[in-house]
Amino acid sequence: MWLVLAIILLVFLFIVWKMFVIVPTRENCIKERLGKFVGILNPGFHFLIPFIDRIAYRHEMREQVLDIPVQTCITRDNIQVDVDGLVYLKVMDAYKASYGIADYHRASINMAQTTMRSEIGKMSLDNTFSERESINENIVKEIDKASDPWGIKMLRYEIKNITPSKKIIDTMEKQMEAERQKRAEILLAQADKEARINLSQGERQEAINISEGEKSKRINEADGRASEISLLADASANGIRLVAEAIKKQGGPEAVKMQIIEQFIDEFGKILRKSNISVVPAQLANIKGFFEGIGKLSDTLSDHKITDKKER
Repeated sequence: MWLVLAIILLVFLFIVWKMFVIVPTRENCIKERLGKFVGILNPGFHFLIPFIDRIAYRHEMREQVLDIPVQTCITRDNIQVDVDGLVYLKVMDAYKASYGIADYHRASINMAQTTMRSEIGKMSLDNTFSERESINENIVKEIDKASDPWGIKMLRYEIKNITPSKKIIDTMEKQMEAERQKRAEILLAQADKEARINLSQGERQEAINISEGEKSKRINEADGRASEISLLADASANGIRLVAEAIKKQGGPEAVKMQIIEQFIDEFGKILRKSNISVVPAQLANIKGFFEGIGKLSDTLSDHKITDKKER
């Protein structure tokens, strides 16, 4: 008796369980009645007819990430590379995602792989590394066109790794090393060229500065000599003028003659003292004293004449 009641209670609870369904916020559910589509159950609480209605499909409405397995692709220059990536998609229409395709996850992965092989085959190995963004955009466009009947929106595609074979990697490393060596040699040559240019410019400027200094020095020296000559000429002219004025006065000519005689006698005496050969008698060296006595005698006579005139 108790066993029958327990069985009846379990059957009742099972029927109640089948009558109600709670759809989470992140999901949409497809409701079928006797195998036919009835409607889409949005998030919330819903009632079902037991054994007639059922939840056929549940779809995640959030953005989903699918890992694309590694596959071998051949570039335009016939080099094999292993490529993998990530696909970001979102279910936009639960009905199409349920009845438009059997498994949109698998379809999206296969479509991403075939499109990626096609895009890699259009590029050389070097371009596959430098144009990842372009590859990603092209793959998204192609998959998005194909997935529209599935009710799927392809948001983006990201290439994770592009891995050439070990032999190709070694070759690329040698090529990069050669390129770096080339750039280093170019930089060294440019630096040496600039250093030589700067050195020559410095030497040229130094020569210009030295020549300008020499020029300024010579100009200054010439100006100094000119000023000196001008001053000496002015002094000589002034002295000559004073001498000429003095000669014009009374007794001037006699004084000039006396001065000339004194200079002659002095120079003549010097010559006689330094010379080892006597051309004239040495007593002529004392002629200066003779003329000095004559000069004193003439001065005395002149004084006596002036005194006599005054007394008369």
